Amino acid sequence: MARIGTLVVLAWTLVVYTAAQGAGADPREIKPGDTVIVTDAAQLRAGQTVVAELPKGTELRATTIQGDWVGGAAKVGGRQVTGWVQRGQVTLYKGGTAAGGGADWPGWLGPHRDNKSADTGLLREWPAGGPKLLWKAEDIGRGFSSATVAAGKVYVTGDRDGKLMLFALDLEGKPLWNIEHGQGWNNESRASPVLDRGKVYLLNAHGLIGCYDAASGQKKWTHEAKEYGGSGGGWGYCESVLIYNDMAVFKAGGKNCIVALDKTTGETLWTSSGFDAGPEYGSSIIVTFEGKPTIVSGTNHGIVAVDAANGKLLWSNPWSTGNTANCPTPAYADGHVFWANGYGRGGICLKLKIEDEQVKADQAWTTHDMDCHHGGYVIHEGYIYGNHGGGWACLDLKTGKRMWNEQAVGKGSLCFADGMLYLFSENGGQAALATCSPEGLKLTGKVKVKGNGPSWAHPVVTGGRLYLRYDANLYCFDVKQPG
Repeated sequence: MARIGTLVVLAWTLVVYTAAQGAGADPREIKPGDTVIVTDAAQLRAGQTVVAELPKGTELRATTIQGDWVGGAAKVGGRQVTGWVQRGQVTLYKGGTAAGGGADWPGWLGPHRDNKSADTGLLREWPAGGPKLLWKAEDIGRGFSSATVAAGKVYVTGDRDGKLMLFALDLEGKPLWNIEHGQGWNNESRASPVLDRGKVYLLNAHGLIGCYDAASGQKKWTHEAKEYGGSGGGWGYCESVLIYNDMAVFKAGGKNCIVALDKTTGETLWTSSGFDAGPEYGSSIIVTFEGKPTIVSGTNHGIVAVDAANGKLLWSNPWSTGNTANCPTPAYADGHVFWANGYGRGGICLKLKIEDEQVKADQAWTTHDMDCHHGGYVIHEGYIYGNHGGGWACLDLKTGKRMWNEQAVGKGSLCFADGMLYLFSENGGQAALATCSPEGLKLTGKVKVKGNGPSWAHPVVTGGRLYLRYDANLYCFDVKQPG
């Protein structure tokens, strides 16, 4: 009852304050996941209670936007605090999000790790032969790593001569620098580099995690998963590092499955507790539910969520335990977590709730209508769009009902931008632009790129450009509308 009373008071406070302040700045300028800066001394509130005094320059990670108020988490006096601050007292950090920038693609699955681009004004149809090719970078090493585009540079990894190489290019595809990050793996680079405030973070297939200067490639720190008692699966480590507030998070596996490091120094902040599991091959996401930030990730013993502040287990579900491989990253929207895998396993949807002041999850539904090997999925306006077997499917997020199943370019990966889906086949370098609607899938353009073997890299759309990585090549296309 006390918690319900607090929520009522907070809601009443927001109504009164919003009415007094008027429309104010457009709250759409700040999105959940963005980092904001306190422009003058401010108070962080929960209802009528002042949680903390925020000095000028304090960084706050936004989790909820409501009227003229921004809800989120900040670090004050060495402790993590959550609450609300007035919109007029903060400004968007000039990198957009804690992972690089709302208009950039600072790492795996984009600025909010939801596989959605912030771009607008993009082509709705492509001309015959596809959009205009701006450049092609060759000899970046072989692999499946997707491109990272942020702060005026492009970062990508590739295996070359048995070593994992991290490459930095300018926006014209010209090489700037490259550095070695440990051993490669069977000519298959995996994880995407993640950019955050002038640093690049990367995990290799053998469990070596490192932080490098984004301008020069100079090493800042490294650690190995085995320091935490962990070991990778049969195909090694494939995860892209998660940046959240001051933490760089990855899965070592074992009793200390999820590890949070200080992103600046590499110092261990916490390791997860309450479960023992292998890391598998997908990446982690931040899920903030009713103001409580959690880290959600897939393992070889199912899907888990831990408290982002200390790594303690909050909930778990054994779905996909013992599967051949669990590769995709979970997705979250509207109080629901979705996770689907391949090898005939299919997907599970969990509905979040608050119980004893902690985030918990109930199984909402399961499905065999999204058998997703690696290509992932995106949630948009209440529907899930993703790879299903040798094609594509659309499911209702709340019920799991299948809306359609189409072949399109065949099995592959995808991303979302400006109301459209960008599909990339794992075979033959075929990419396509498609509608994003529960009514059906319609292709509105195709383009083909060259390479050998399967392509498991995901398409990236940012800055009006489409980036396609196939084999040792990275292609950049202009997909902006003219004018």
